[in-house]
Amino acid sequence: MNSTAYITDISEYNLNFSDITVKWNSPSNIALVKYWGKYGTQLPRNPSISFSLKHSFTVMEMTCKRAEFSPLLRIKYFFEGKTNNLFQQKIEKFLNQLLPIFPFLQYSEIEIESQNSFPHSAGIASSASSMSALALCLCTVSNALYVSENKNDNFLQKASYISRLGSGSACRSIYGGFSVWGESDCISGSSNEFAVPFPNNVHADFRNLQDAILIVSTSPKEISSSKGHALMEKHIFAEARYLQANNNLKNLVEVLQNGVFLKFAEIVENEAFTLHSLMMTSTPSFTLLLPETLQIIKKIQTKRKQGLPVCFTLDAGPNVHLIYPESAKVEVVQFIENELLMFCEQKKWIDDFCGSGATEFVDNQA
Repeated sequence: MNSTAYITDISEYNLNFSDITVKWNSPSNIALVKYWGKYGTQLPRNPSISFSLKHSFTVMEMTCKRAEFSPLLRIKYFFEGKTNNLFQQKIEKFLNQLLPIFPFLQYSEIEIESQNSFPHSAGIASSASSMSALALCLCTVSNALYVSENKNDNFLQKASYISRLGSGSACRSIYGGFSVWGESDCISGSSNEFAVPFPNNVHADFRNLQDAILIVSTSPKEISSSKGHALMEKHIFAEARYLQANNNLKNLVEVLQNGVFLKFAEIVENEAFTLHSLMMTSTPSFTLLLPETLQIIKKIQTKRKQGLPVCFTLDAGPNVHLIYPESAKVEVVQFIENELLMFCEQKKWIDDFCGSGATEFVDNQA
């Protein structure tokens, strides 16, 4: 896709509008094959695949009030009912970059209210849910103002494209089920510019995949994902990693169709260990794992050897995603309560599963 595809002239909008309020619920997602390393404007060095979650999400409401033109954006941002200067600055910077695509922002006073169902900045992809929610709100307001109805084409693809500019992994949160971001010969229609829904059939065992998120720590990460990505530029293992990710994606595509859980676990855990080994072998090096993280991982691997279909993955943080098929839910919940909660902060965990993607609130109904 040409990077100028979504640039819009202000003449394409009807600026005779009163207040417009839109509201979206957009989920976090958990990557099975990880994206780590980028180039250009938020473009991935390797393809990734994830599934969207159901109970880990951001709800964002945006109100645009018609105002006279201003070169400076007029934004009020509230996170969970309070001002948050760090988040506000991040959003203002992002929206300024989007002015060629959404020039109506300079003719509006913007108020944004956002809240999460899970801890932010703790390695559960809160930027994915928040930036995808913001992109969906922007695209919805934009569509409401377009003079031409043709601009409604490929709404989700455009929202995924915009999401990517704010946070790479956010582009995968637009869709339900499994999504792929990054060009790959084994995925039809795949692109570095936006994510696409997984185009192949998925085995019944993986269609309602469960994700128990074990909260080891809610403390903010010591280093942001953006800084971690930047360290891949001169990483000694970078090229080998990108080759590995492509091979793991190819193998995982086959596994998702044939339903072999042990092979699924092998690939997914290999990806999690690789992600964190890249952090530990970068220059400067860093680690986001905690002793409790490793204790949980050991327990999960032991339990799988005993016959329970469980595996783990990690995002860029210490919290563990315990992945398993729905058919094993009763046994897994018992396993969590009896053997894993002791390693969790205040015994916190999120009982999540593969969701249906982002949803718009219409007349207060999502």
